[in-house]
Amino acid sequence: MKIYFAASIRGGRSDVKIYQKLIDFLNQDNQVLTEHIGNDNLSVTSQNQTDDKYIRDSDINWLKEADLVVAETSNPSLGVGYELGYAERLHKPVVILHNSTKSQLSAMINGTDYFKDIFEYQTVDEAIEILKNYRGIQN
Repeated sequence: MKIYFAASIRGGRSDVKIYQKLIDFLNQDNQVLTEHIGNDNLSVTSQNQTDDKYIRDSDINWLKEADLVVAETSNPSLGVGYELGYAERLHKPVVILHNSTKSQLSAMINGTDYFKDIFEYQTVDEAIEILKNYRGIQN
């Protein structure tokens, strides 16, 4: 299965270690198209050196190719919100993981009927358990 993993980059990289653990888990039996999201070396500064249109077009192509979108939404991000809206437009299945001890999930996401698979977690182990038990992910 091809998975598009969405998480904050320019909105902040404070959760990159969580992203990496989630991506490592997903990559065990699937292909994460956006595994660079979990790279410690990917920073706001380094991403600003890449053309924005190139980044957007690459992400849209990966979204189209993906069988599933997994979004970590604890760190608010305009980009992740856009990606979720685009996934809805493409009718892609979406899993949203949100640590409610860090922030409140946007009403634009939580209030959208399309997003039915929204899961709250507090530890990365809990998030991995959620993914293990999700019916659409191969493990």
